[in-house]
Amino acid sequence: MLRERSQSLFFSLAFFDFIAAFGALALAMFVRFVLQEPDLAEFRELDLWMYAMVGVILALVQVTGFFSMGLYQLRRPTTAGHEVSRIVFAVTVNVLLVVAGLYFFRLEHVSRLTIVYYAIIDIFLVSARHAVIDRVLARLNRKRNNMRSVLVVGTGDAARRITDVFTHHRTLGFYVVGYVKADETMEIPEEWTLLGDFSDLAGIVEEHRPDMIVYTLNSYREKELRTLLDTCDQAGINLKIVPGFSSLVAAKGDVETLEGIPVISIREVPARVGLNRFIKRSFDVAFSALILILLSPFLLLTALLVKATSPGPVFYTQERMGLDNRSFEMLKFRTMRVQAKEDSDTIWTTRNDPRVTLIGSIMRKLSIDELPQFLNVLRGDMSVVGPRPERPYFVDKFKMEYHHYMRRHAVKAGITGWAQIKGLRGDTSIQERVEADIFYIENWTFWLDLKIILLTPFKGMINKNAY
Repeated sequence: MLRERSQSLFFSLAFFDFIAAFGALALAMFVRFVLQEPDLAEFRELDLWMYAMVGVILALVQVTGFFSMGLYQLRRPTTAGHEVSRIVFAVTVNVLLVVAGLYFFRLEHVSRLTIVYYAIIDIFLVSARHAVIDRVLARLNRKRNNMRSVLVVGTGDAARRITDVFTHHRTLGFYVVGYVKADETMEIPEEWTLLGDFSDLAGIVEEHRPDMIVYTLNSYREKELRTLLDTCDQAGINLKIVPGFSSLVAAKGDVETLEGIPVISIREVPARVGLNRFIKRSFDVAFSALILILLSPFLLLTALLVKATSPGPVFYTQERMGLDNRSFEMLKFRTMRVQAKEDSDTIWTTRNDPRVTLIGSIMRKLSIDELPQFLNVLRGDMSVVGPRPERPYFVDKFKMEYHHYMRRHAVKAGITGWAQIKGLRGDTSIQERVEADIFYIENWTFWLDLKIILLTPFKGMINKNAY
């Protein structure tokens, strides 16, 4: 029932977004060719088929892009401004992809101004769709029209987690009718309706006739489960089991079957799975090669400045820890005076660090010293986006002090990352960096990488915490 509801919601939203995209192009054509220039010669009957094809492509790319960017995933309610900003970003990326395709296939008859109008209208229509559907669903949920009742067996942590899902994601259409207490000792919130003990289950089910029962006990006693399953079978009620250890399962945990045996993967890493791994690596190579080619004159000038302003080599290599706890030599422009290796490997950089040269201070403020790391990306040691790599000395230190620190090494280290665009650079909270890096690892998508790259010049490169 949960899957059917979530899938129905997804297909409904995707259908409306498909129509919105196609409708936005039609309105954009009306503005461009009827209101703005009604006698425009290029708008011929032949072009109608061209624009119809472009409309289908825009609609398909929009739905695919929205899905990839997580716009159809269950999320906690957010402000209208945050929701609109996500839509603006998604539509912008989709339009850029389609425009790139138009140039690649040389579709000269498609007006670029029409595409601009499309983007503006589409953002308005999709935002309006979100607002209207959310309001309609909220009204239906308040009246409990088309909602399904849920009986939760258990009052422990798993019960709290599933209750939180039903409470914050009312679009699923479920409400908790009450709770059945077992042997948990946790205090029950005042707002929960306790209907009785497990021994009273048959009577509770007969009285309340829930549409679904969710079993959330930490200990799974076969006799209890068989009793519950028989009760559900006799009453025709859907039964779901939430593992008591669900709090240990990461956001991208998964369930697979081996010869019919269910196997729960506690921690999945999306960026390392099949096609995702190929996409991320291909983008890393293409993007890094492009950056190095475009910035080659600037890189040469920077190298000359480093050499001219302080004695020592232009580049500086330092051992860092990367994927699967393996070390590699990370490349940077040298920003400090030459020093003993044991000092550079074990001393934390601080504000107004006397070891930093004048040109090095400017380079660090603007993150110019990090640009040679695109060579590390080409070599396969790093990725464009990922957790920043740390020195082995500090890795050994931090893994004992900060919870889940070593999980940062589940993906390749990056030149930029989610923590960096959140301002977590320099002498900032290590625990907050760890949490940001784990969020990135568990929620990776190609679109998240693009978002981080686009935001890096504004929130990552120039930052008050960089020194």
